[in-house]
Amino acid sequence: MQVNHPPALAPLPPTDGRQRAVLGQLSDMDLRLLQVFKSVVECGGLAAAELELNIATSTISRHLKDLETRLGLVLCRRGRAGFALTPEGRRVYEETLRLLDAVQAFRRGVDDIHARLGGPLALAVFDQTASNPAARIHAAIADFTRQAPGVHLELHVGSIQVIERGVLEGRFQVGIIPAHRSASSLLYTPLFDETMLLYCGAGHPLFGADRDALAALDWDALRRYPFAGLGYHSPNMELSHQAQLTRSATGFDQEAIATLILSGCFLGFLPDHYAEAFVRAGRMQAVRPTLFRYTCSFVGLLRRSPAPTRAAQLLQRCLVAAHAGISSCAPLSA
Repeated sequence: MQVNHPPALAPLPPTDGRQRAVLGQLSDMDLRLLQVFKSVVECGGLAAAELELNIATSTISRHLKDLETRLGLVLCRRGRAGFALTPEGRRVYEETLRLLDAVQAFRRGVDDIHARLGGPLALAVFDQTASNPAARIHAAIADFTRQAPGVHLELHVGSIQVIERGVLEGRFQVGIIPAHRSASSLLYTPLFDETMLLYCGAGHPLFGADRDALAALDWDALRRYPFAGLGYHSPNMELSHQAQLTRSATGFDQEAIATLILSGCFLGFLPDHYAEAFVRAGRMQAVRPTLFRYTCSFVGLLRRSPAPTRAAQLLQRCLVAAHAGISSCAPLSA
């Protein structure tokens, strides 16, 4: 008996309709397209990225289309409804960040081999440090810029965790954060301190209270009032746990804590230099500052491995010298 076999079936195309990616080796043009994509994502759309990239929206759109063709993926939806990443676009954005960070690290490494102080250098600082007279970060930057005019300095502001992770991953070369714990993969250098005081806003029961009432306050009495604290591991969180203060509201930076205090509903700790403007304006006052206070010490961060670049080491030396009141740090030897 003869058996008729069905004809061989052709391979099925991908179920989502995508074509196979044609991206093989990375070229300079691919890196350029990825940088355009990164800017569009971080600006929130093509039109918003026009100023950042200094190219027309139509050109940006063409670059994105070229990148999608190269990758064989739809990265974003763009139109009247606005700009939105696809799930694949989010993955590609994350991979783009890692790739571009690696490229920058390679360039910094080559500069280091040639003992050149050039290229970009990213410094990340905890928020609200500019008003701290003890920080003198501006003086350190001025000294560093005089000694390394070829370095393009990038200044970022972030939370403790964002800065630590950024230094570990190489996105930031130097970080400045409040000291709260240590990691073996990071190098810590003491820099400066700030004083944290407890504040209430206008409208709070303690605002404008008479001196005797405030003098009678202790940590036990303080627990009767709603407290606003930072929602991540920090000296602020450590103090609130030690004092058994239960957070009734949570902020994730000093600006958020200040806003909660200004509502008149919550007590919260702020740097005295940052709160000073609110106090002068009659919108905030310190609550028994001789008792409800703590000192927050700041440290500089460098990654242990790979070894910090010469530019990162120089900036760290400038930060130390500025805090010590030295007008210029000693230059690095070649």
